[in-house]
Amino acid sequence: MTISIAEFATRRDALLAELRSLVELESPSTDKTAVDQLVGYVRERARGLEATIEEYPQRDYGDLTIASWLGTSDAAAEPLLVLTHVDTVWPVGTLARRPFRIEGDLAFGPGIYDMKASVAMFLEAMRWLGEHGLAHRPIRWLINTEEEVGSPVSRPLIEAEAQRSAFVLCLEPPAPGGALKTARKGVGIFTLRITGRAAHAGADPERGISAIQELANQIHYLHSLNDPLRGTTVNVGVVGGGTRSNVVAAEAWAHVDVRVATRDEADRICAAVLGARPWLPGTTVTVEGGMNRPPMERTPVIAAAFERARAIGRQLGLELTEAATGGASDGNFTAALGIATLDGLGCPGDGAHAEHEQISLSGLIERTALLAALLHHL
Repeated sequence: MTISIAEFATRRDALLAELRSLVELESPSTDKTAVDQLVGYVRERARGLEATIEEYPQRDYGDLTIASWLGTSDAAAEPLLVLTHVDTVWPVGTLARRPFRIEGDLAFGPGIYDMKASVAMFLEAMRWLGEHGLAHRPIRWLINTEEEVGSPVSRPLIEAEAQRSAFVLCLEPPAPGGALKTARKGVGIFTLRITGRAAHAGADPERGISAIQELANQIHYLHSLNDPLRGTTVNVGVVGGGTRSNVVAAEAWAHVDVRVATRDEADRICAAVLGARPWLPGTTVTVEGGMNRPPMERTPVIAAAFERARAIGRQLGLELTEAATGGASDGNFTAALGIATLDGLGCPGDGAHAEHEQISLSGLIERTALLAALLHHL
């Protein structure tokens, strides 16, 4: 049986029914009960495809899952690791005002683009391969439940699974135009806490030492670390401090986002941020945090994986392109380990984390066919 886009077009209704079911099970990252309900649904769908289910219970987030299939081409081969997440940024209740709907070639709904369409794609691709008896490596599907909050619990599991895998397929949405993502910036998250000394701002201001004034110094310093030529951004995005306008502030704080393109730059920026020192005598500066996700650099291993995917895509009549992005994903973890990682394999669309979140239905069909071909040929 030959894999083709036309073949998957005949399965459009089943694919859309699956997608609707996924979207209508709301799953914000921090609502464990809601996420676990969706996880239970996905596990049952995978069991229906003869997967073996490994469950990893969690306290604060939805339970993690690995669904696995034995290899039908070479049972002893290194597996393919497929990464998806079922959590979203949308609170329960969003669906009531933004229900799943189809308008022409577009489908809308909370979490549809990032990344419930990818879950539907994978289930349909595995169903099709099984129905037609097409061979594949062992496949391990890791279903994350807290990717949108930085994968604080799942990272060790992701990295352990990647180290035993031949390839990693990360089904995050593609770059504009449907491009696969062969480079992603790493993400650093830091918090600055500053102490000064409180005093009455009118009666005896000279006895005070303003933590907010020192915070202003630190903001200037941090933003001086930006380096557009290296692709480095440092953004002080949230600040706070003080108690009243007539009190010299004794405390202030800031949350800082850092993006870097290379490991060397990550080391440089981390040292600079963590090494922040006070400018104003009598204040203290404490910095917490570090790199949340390492950079995904376009190494020869990543480039070679993309070329293999491009050759497979051409067999379907697709011309795959590649792009770099400032956003990060769980693919950053696996690429940093030197594992061949293909990212951005999800459905084309628009509006991740936005009210107009949507996918292309023609793109959904094409990407499901591509995913099936990658699972078969890699």
